[in-house]
Amino acid sequence: MAALALLLLALAVVGGAGKLLSGLADAAWCVCKADVSDTALQKTLDYACGAGADCSTIGQNGACYNPNTVRSHCSYAANSYYQRKGQAQGACDFSGTASLTTTDPSYSGCTYPATASSAGTNSTTPVISTPGTLSPPNGVFGGLGPSSNFPDNSSGFLISAALTSLLSIGICSWMALLS
Repeated sequence: MAALALLLLALAVVGGAGKLLSGLADAAWCVCKADVSDTALQKTLDYACGAGADCSTIGQNGACYNPNTVRSHCSYAANSYYQRKGQAQGACDFSGTASLTTTDPSYSGCTYPATASSAGTNSTTPVISTPGTLSPPNGVFGGLGPSSNFPDNSSGFLISAALTSLLSIGICSWMALLS
């Protein structure tokens, strides 16, 4: 009986709650590519900051302001956006200017979030411009988004994981009562 309960719990974990329970084993960060022009990276930076990334950390007095380069600021903003979207598939594309890595890009004094909960909760963020560049007033350059056809199902994942966890607890409790 206990073996069956353990099997059901394992299936529930694999079926949806696994990502919540695995912690940083599945950690991924979104970083801007090294072979992309600063102009394209600035567009990615502007899009991410205008679309919900927490860019306060890369502002002039922020912990991740230095190095003050478009590439560095772009990586932080793209990762914040990706984490806030719950690491959704397609949320780290930005028209090919960024990609996923399993290597933590954090450096002394600057911690890149690895989860949505550590990515901050500010609902409005400033558009960050590296000196000598121009940002549009609304922070978005047309058509740059993460990818044009990915669904934002990050909240659906959390609901699915929560239901799977509740189901697992219920089944295990039921099995314990039967034994």
